Amino acid sequence: MKRINKVAVLGAGTMGARIAAHFANAGVPSYLFDIVPPDAVGPARNKIVAAGLDAAKKSKPAAFMEPSLARFVTVGNFEDDLKKLADVDWIIEAVVENLELKRALLKKVEAIRKPGTIITTNTSGLPVGKIAEGFSDDFRRSWFGTHFFNPPRYMRLLELIPTPEADRALIDAVSHFCDVRLGKGVVPAKDTPNFIGNRIGTFSVLNVIRLMQEMDLTVEEVDALTGQAVGWPRSATFRTIDLVGLDILGHVVQNMTRKTRVEAGDSPAALDERSDLKLPDFYQQMLERKWLGDKTKGGFYKKNVGQAPSPADAEQRDERLALDWKTLEYHPRQKAKFPALEMAKNIEDTGTRLRTLLGLSAGAPQKADQAGAFLWAALSDLWTYSANRVPEISDSIAEIDRAMRLGFNWELGPFELWDAAGVEATVARMKKEGKPVAANVEKLLAADQKSWYTDEPKIASGRKYWNLGSGNWRPVEVPAGVWSTTVAKKSNGVVKKNSGASLIDLGDGVACIEFHSKMNSLGSDIVSLIIQSLKPGGPGDAFDAFVINNDATNFSVGANLMLLLMSVQEEEWDDVDLAIRQFQGMTQAIKFSPKPVVAAPFGLCLGGGTEISLHAAARQPHGELYAGLVEVGVGLLPGGGGCKEMLLRAVDSAAASRGKVSGEALAGSVEMMEAMKKAFETIATAKVATSAHEARGLGFVSDADRITMNRERVLSDAKARALELARAGYEPPVPRTDIPAPGESLLAALKMGVHLMRQGGFITDYEVKLGAKIAEVLCGGNVTPGTLVSEQYILDLEREGFKSLCGEKKTQERIQFTLKTGKTLRN
Repeated sequence: MKRINKVAVLGAGTMGARIAAHFANAGVPSYLFDIVPPDAVGPARNKIVAAGLDAAKKSKPAAFMEPSLARFVTVGNFEDDLKKLADVDWIIEAVVENLELKRALLKKVEAIRKPGTIITTNTSGLPVGKIAEGFSDDFRRSWFGTHFFNPPRYMRLLELIPTPEADRALIDAVSHFCDVRLGKGVVPAKDTPNFIGNRIGTFSVLNVIRLMQEMDLTVEEVDALTGQAVGWPRSATFRTIDLVGLDILGHVVQNMTRKTRVEAGDSPAALDERSDLKLPDFYQQMLERKWLGDKTKGGFYKKNVGQAPSPADAEQRDERLALDWKTLEYHPRQKAKFPALEMAKNIEDTGTRLRTLLGLSAGAPQKADQAGAFLWAALSDLWTYSANRVPEISDSIAEIDRAMRLGFNWELGPFELWDAAGVEATVARMKKEGKPVAANVEKLLAADQKSWYTDEPKIASGRKYWNLGSGNWRPVEVPAGVWSTTVAKKSNGVVKKNSGASLIDLGDGVACIEFHSKMNSLGSDIVSLIIQSLKPGGPGDAFDAFVINNDATNFSVGANLMLLLMSVQEEEWDDVDLAIRQFQGMTQAIKFSPKPVVAAPFGLCLGGGTEISLHAAARQPHGELYAGLVEVGVGLLPGGGGCKEMLLRAVDSAAASRGKVSGEALAGSVEMMEAMKKAFETIATAKVATSAHEARGLGFVSDADRITMNRERVLSDAKARALELARAGYEPPVPRTDIPAPGESLLAALKMGVHLMRQGGFITDYEVKLGAKIAEVLCGGNVTPGTLVSEQYILDLEREGFKSLCGEKKTQERIQFTLKTGKTLRN
């Protein structure tokens, strides 16, 4: 397979610069080129490309996983630096959507590139095959489409558009590279307008806007209905348009409404049966007024500056105004009032919730239920439209679903959503109401099939889909190494389970401890399952190694605060003490387990989640890791060994820099001061790493830990790491009793820092108290510097500190506020 070691990105606009940034995240060096400004000389010749890279460095959310990764991007221009393209393995064209401009630039590239160098286009609007018409045979063999979604770091979809002449081996090389190195979900698409994601997504948006006007709904009401209620992102419809940019959606719609391609040339035929859909007049007026969304500080919503708080937010912390699409005037955001939606919010399962909202469950739909009527119209149209696109945009319903999950962050793609609602029942209702029914779903039902998918435990993906072309079941194919705990449970089974966690057999002598509580918050059920699984003679006794991982959006949001608050308010101090001891017992069981435990954190990994990860023999994090010891936000300190592990890392780092010296000399050294200051700041300011790279810088991930870029590969990579440790003859660490406590001198210095922060007005009086308590635990108390202490001694300090803070009124206020609002209180 062709190796890709260096790439070049042509065009340093929003997409080009961020694509180069994501290669840097993967440690892949790239050239980033753009045009020379008129009459520019010297360094000014790179002014445009430098501005593009600078914008990527400053972008929010961050394009680079860590600022220093920008060193992998080398800037240049199309006039002075194109010769450097002879050094690269893959060239990506990402200049403006203008056919002649692209062809003129690629003609220059054709003269320079080495034969066999892969060259692809990031176009979203032009026919991929047409761009390279008339180029050399070698160029056309190496030419195809790679459509990244914006922002490339966060949007996992990569649509790969082959041309008839493209070399299959080169397509496979790019597909494998993007999957493993860039963390992409690669979906093959046909060379049709807007490919898959934008074709289905744009139809859905235009249809939702049409229904909003017909049913006289508001922007806020539509967003309430098209968000998490149906498994779509919280940003729903209009908030998403604001994030993407109204102008970008405008361009994508133009691709939908332009002429379709006909072999004999272009003819003005309609693109498909729903070419009647277009952007409404009010949208065109917004474009004329340059109300483009977040980038112009206003679109369908805008920040409420200097006006009364919005009634949609009980805490009155929300400052967003919403647009009235009829008058184009802004008003305080109103909370949508749909009784059916309020009822459905309490239903966890998306399928059950959907059937309830659509009135398809046992209970009859509510009379005059506007929510149900809107969702039925929107989803039944979406299902018919999606079914009609096979085989036009893809031969496989599974690829369409995958594109929508990865490119639009839908929990379920259109066909999976259809299965969840019930194919038979929905088609019967469509017919009864005289709605059009797609021929493809008629084919499915005529074949006596009642769903698009079915489970198949024996295959890698764990399920099959109905193939419309062949009229039979085909496995949903996934690349080797793409795996999940859901599939592992189907094929290998669950060894032990309680309400919060399961022990799953992963095969080859490895087990996975999976969390499945709400938000994966850590309660006594998870604690007890981990302790039982790791103890000799327990349910995990037959295994050689363990992995801690799950399929949720987040690894864990930390300890279950609700249970803690209830014990505190009832002054059940013995229960609080026992809970902390048990939590500490669990983290110590992980650390000192005779069999290696590999934590595989991803997404949010906060508080106790980070403590679990810190104690593992190794970590195999996903690149998108948001880790932090955030307990101070709720008026507490890390009580499950987090302070102890950060102290150990500080001591070891200082010792490595200082060399072999006495405990007393180490405790009083500059190296110890610097390492302790960093550990203290990390805990006392609740620093959260926004990537696995940043987590390494904060000490949550070690230099020896490997980062997995593809979320779907984390489980198999963690299993491989666990096996590697077990087969190398894993020796567990021995509890340390020789930790040189930083002691009173460093404690005084840290307290002085806290005092100065208060003097400067950066922290509150209560945060001074919290800072002092954290400093006491980290320094091993007010002892002589260099006094040798044990891990258990630091754990005892943690437990006492944690308990004493639980008794503080201001801590209880912080916990209550966070439970109520999901935000932190600075009291």
